[in-house]
Amino acid sequence: MKIDKGLMAGSTSMLILHLLAEKEMYGYEMIETLEKRSDSTFSLKAGTLYPLLHSLEKASYVSSREAEAENGRMRKYYSITDKGNGFLADKKNEWSLFSGAVNKVLDGGAAV
Repeated sequence: MKIDKGLMAGSTSMLILHLLAEKEMYGYEMIETLEKRSDSTFSLKAGTLYPLLHSLEKASYVSSREAEAENGRMRKYYSITDKGNGFLADKKNEWSLFSGAVNKVLDGGAAV
């Protein structure tokens, strides 16, 4: 079943920040990891990821550095900042409240 892009749009920043909270990554690595962990539900294109990373960097939620990869090419690696960790914690809490409320409605008002 294909997921509505509107549903995914609000959670993409949180998911990217969560990956970066685990370890520093370069763009393609984030795309592959997200796709693999979500059983291909989240299949980002570079044209979606990089503008998102730039906005997260502008907000000081992530920082980047360039380094030479094993193949000799330069790569841009991203890592989460302290400010980004705080934002991620807020977003996880927000998601928990939101998904809990949706599930409660879908379950007829029963506590989940």
